[in-house]
Amino acid sequence: MENTPNAESDAIKMVERHIVMPSQATAYKIGMLKILELRTQAQQTMGAAFDIREFHTQLLKNGPLPLDVLEQNIKRWSHIEKIPSV
Repeated sequence: MENTPNAESDAIKMVERHIVMPSQATAYKIGMLKILELRTQAQQTMGAAFDIREFHTQLLKNGPLPLDVLEQNIKRWSHIEKIPSV
């Protein structure tokens, strides 16, 4: 409670969720780090042509995906790699 502005009930729910599903926070963090990595790579490759709104569209348009498939899609979109369509 000392490290969050949230209500005590929110903090309790968060702790309970992590007790029941401890891998959930790790999975979220791994996904976040991969998305940030892909965004940085796309920005560097595309330069001024990079559009954050289109990047978000590319991330979300196919729904939940394994990270390796998401990575292939983003790299194909941003021309980081020429990946043949499957």
